[in-house]
Amino acid sequence: MKRLAPLCAVLTLCGCHIGEGPNLGAPQAPRGHHKSSHARPVSFNALPGWKDDALEDALPVFLQDCHQVGSLPADSSLGGADIGYPGRQVGDWQAACNAARSVPAGDRAAAQAFFEQWFVPYTLPAGKRADGTLFTGYYEPEIRGSLRRGGIYQTPVYRRPPDLVRERDAQGKVVTGRSQDGQIVPYWTRAQIDRGELAHKKLELLWLADPVDLFFLQLQGAGRVRLPNDKVIRLGFDGLNGQPYVPLGRVMVAQGLLGADDVSMASIRGWLEANPDKARDMMEQNPNYVFFRELDQDDTQAGAPGALGVALTPGRSMAVDRDFIPLGSPVWVQAQVPVDGHPVTWNRLDFAQDLGTDIKGPDRADLYMGWGPEAAQAAGNLRSTGQMIVLVPRAAAEPAKKTHKPTH
Repeated sequence: MKRLAPLCAVLTLCGCHIGEGPNLGAPQAPRGHHKSSHARPVSFNALPGWKDDALEDALPVFLQDCHQVGSLPADSSLGGADIGYPGRQVGDWQAACNAARSVPAGDRAAAQAFFEQWFVPYTLPAGKRADGTLFTGYYEPEIRGSLRRGGIYQTPVYRRPPDLVRERDAQGKVVTGRSQDGQIVPYWTRAQIDRGELAHKKLELLWLADPVDLFFLQLQGAGRVRLPNDKVIRLGFDGLNGQPYVPLGRVMVAQGLLGADDVSMASIRGWLEANPDKARDMMEQNPNYVFFRELDQDDTQAGAPGALGVALTPGRSMAVDRDFIPLGSPVWVQAQVPVDGHPVTWNRLDFAQDLGTDIKGPDRADLYMGWGPEAAQAAGNLRSTGQMIVLVPRAAAEPAKKTHKPTH
């Protein structure tokens, strides 16, 4: 499942967002206190296809990250607590960000030289998978909907309920729920919401033609709704009900409905659509529920905001486990991505700008494919093993040599 959380959410528990975002405002844990320290530096020559990537297109994405984190205190943690390399604090990025602003736009050689001068590639420690990193894809679905209920439009998309709260309990654990008799109790499950617990509370943003569309909209965490007059409403993540996320693929495999090697967004959706009398009960096996807000409607060519708070870029943004990869990090990705039904080698510099409920460990990542039918097809069929190499900003004590040249 994907979820997209704005930066205001990840700084504090101020209430601007009630999803389970990271706490970027917290100081970084002292160096040396990590669960694993098996990351190691490698040469840029160890990155297959490095010199062939259009790095002039990657640099503006990096500059977006710099702009977003630039207002944070220098000791704010960006993540990576489980890895023993530098680059986990905002202050570690300031020199590279300053240098990036002077790189000529559209100049591939200059962009390549910049990344080589200011970063060191690091491998990640081994995870649970013996065959490398598992890559999947996500996208923004475009679905049919209406601002008014009627006819085929009977499935509501809810905005964040005002009684949904996110607080720390007496043990210091962050809990999400609703207040009842002075206590925080679990929020309504998907099944309870389907039965009408939020009806008649004026929380409906709009209405969809298909409940399966809502389910996949929630899996992706953002999307676009095309109204009967062809106007498009952009929707972004605005909170979770706090209930556990249960992958339907796992449920279907356990029940013998899908083979373990057949699980994909396409196969899950295919089963739901082929079994309309059982679809609701199956979807309710996942009690997790996502609420939405309207995004800026003026720029339909911008991606939804990710966990870092910047608009996601198709083909350059990715969701990672923040415990292993700091948000904002450039990540060299080696994988196979389906294009027009055929696998294509993906050697590309992406950026860790998002998080995912089921993206856990140093060997798991989700690639953002954009929006529209082609993105849906690519994301729905993407399941590939490969490798991630994180670009870490050079430590201030080891300034990069200004004579560094691009690799050839």
